[in-house]
Amino acid sequence: MINNKTAGDWNHQVQSALLGVAIGDALGVPFEFRSRSSLLESPVRDMTGYGTYDLPPGTWSDDSSLTFCLAESLISGFDLNDISNRFVQWYRRAYWSADGDVFDIGIATRKALQNIEAGVSPALAGGADEMSNGNGSLMRILPLAFFTIDMDRKDRMEIVRQVSSITHRHPRSIFACIYFIELAVRMLRGMRVDDAYAETNGSIQSLIERESLLDPSELIHFSGILSGDLWKRGIETISSSGYVIDTLEAAIWCLLHTQSFEEAVLKAVNLGEDSDTTGAVVGGLAGIAYGEDEIPQHWLKQLARVEDIRDLSSRLAQSIGK
Repeated sequence: MINNKTAGDWNHQVQSALLGVAIGDALGVPFEFRSRSSLLESPVRDMTGYGTYDLPPGTWSDDSSLTFCLAESLISGFDLNDISNRFVQWYRRAYWSADGDVFDIGIATRKALQNIEAGVSPALAGGADEMSNGNGSLMRILPLAFFTIDMDRKDRMEIVRQVSSITHRHPRSIFACIYFIELAVRMLRGMRVDDAYAETNGSIQSLIERESLLDPSELIHFSGILSGDLWKRGIETISSSGYVIDTLEAAIWCLLHTQSFEEAVLKAVNLGEDSDTTGAVVGGLAGIAYGEDEIPQHWLKQLARVEDIRDLSSRLAQSIGK
């Protein structure tokens, strides 16, 4: 399709990314809401279980479930109604859940899915107020990098906007997702994390200036990322809350400060607070950066539904490789 990739290349990249999302998510689930100070004293070093939700090791949360719902929908092409219906199936029937249980659903996501059930168009279901800027669309958006990589940038950004808007329609959340996908696309094309970060910043800045991509009043919220100096910042300046800007900054920061998949996801989880989502977002990108071979095998053996994730990855890879 693009870059002369073979079906095997695509399968490897998709599988590495989706497994990375689930691994990062599962590492963080037992420690969600834990303070950073407590994790500094007793850091996460391996896949564990129970903790916050009393679930066995390898159990992933809504971050992975909604990522997999999106990935599966894209196999048949882009259909916003189909994507949103799969999200509702997860919410109501635990579709693509780790173990038949739905937990940790965000307030904004729940409200949006209830809006869809009530007949609201998916394009208008997500909250558009400033308080609706949690990380619930960012955490699940990664499959669009594979689906849109061959598209014109404007078309790619429009699809990202629509998919984010299912649950998060504020311009801040949408722009965060656009930035994230632009970064992921560059990594898929073989760029190192630091180079992809620098090029994404340059490209996005140009779009902002030429095409008014983002309201000037919103730019201040992305200044920490767009400055290009995120790699210089100390851990004390990085927040890991459920706010979409915090998650995007933390994810990029973790990748810029580590040299392996294992190191990246453990650094993400040990930031504390929204540990599963930070872990999932970092895990997806780290999967692209380092490949499945760099994911510890004993983590994969513990991961819930690992063969189902592999099968989903193969189906998505085959569909985009045609």
